[in-house]
Amino acid sequence: MGRKYAIRDQLSIYSLTLTVVNWIDLFIRDKFKLIIQSSLQYCQANKYLKVHAYCIMTSHIHIILSVSEGELSDVIRDFKSHTSSALRKELVNKENLESRREWLLWMFERAGKKNRRNADFQPWHGPTVRQHIDPIELSTNRMIDQRLNYIH
Repeated sequence: MGRKYAIRDQLSIYSLTLTVVNWIDLFIRDKFKLIIQSSLQYCQANKYLKVHAYCIMTSHIHIILSVSEGELSDVIRDFKSHTSSALRKELVNKENLESRREWLLWMFERAGKKNRRNADFQPWHGPTVRQHIDPIELSTNRMIDQRLNYIH
């Protein structure tokens, strides 16, 4: 993998940013924020995820996470995959009154086609160069406090 940032200690606390492709302001709509919140709640209930803090911005999410069991990287992968599917389902719904619906679908499909690991739809920046989530291990209380203050 060779990336500068990686989750090396799966049971440690990490701060990370999940960014929508092209910094699209997706989370200006409550329905999209609810997909994120319900997915986090599911991971907490079923995947041992601990959410220490998070903030949903218009085009990205700042979050501090850990797991009590398993692999944090697996939970993040599953979270991104599930939210991707849920966002797509919401956008292809013909009853969706989102004014940018067609444009959003086009942008996410375009991003998916550019990523050889993804066939046709990608709302999140992926694992390619300049697109990874830059997890930062929070190994001291001072680091945790700094990230919490930044998020808040």
